[in-house]
Amino acid sequence: MNVTTWRLPFDPIAKAAETWRQRIGPNWAMSAVTNIMRVQQILQASVDEALRPHGLTFARYEALVLLSFSQRGSLPMRMMGERLQLHPTSITNIVDRLEADGLVRRLRHPSDRRTTLVEITEAGKGRLGPATDAVMNADFGLVGLSEADADALGALLTNVRRAAGDFD
Repeated sequence: MNVTTWRLPFDPIAKAAETWRQRIGPNWAMSAVTNIMRVQQILQASVDEALRPHGLTFARYEALVLLSFSQRGSLPMRMMGERLQLHPTSITNIVDRLEADGLVRRLRHPSDRRTTLVEITEAGKGRLGPATDAVMNADFGLVGLSEADADALGALLTNVRRAAGDFD
């Protein structure tokens, strides 16, 4: 995985944090956020690289996983958006792309005409297995971390999400 074409002989985030400390003040939040933003770029590039041969983006992959986790293999679009924490326009675009590739289909809800269900197709299920193997083989981009490190990181980030009101 290569997210840049250069490799610096120093850590630019550490350098920026030290300059911040000298010129502005406490740098703990700036340093942590800047690291998180850079790691997000690294993770995104790794996951994209793993999913590209399967014709998926991470957003489309997440939607397929969500549908595969549902008891019936289908969910209302509104619920998909809520669970994936996406704006209705974004979930519509994701479903449009997946449907164009034959990986999902839209269905009428049997009892609510206002609700559209999205169902994973056999082709979607078939694509999901190899795509999951690919991202798992890449450790979702979490290079350099042990399982315990990843668990600890997840717990810390969950604290931030909870405090920001991401969930109750």
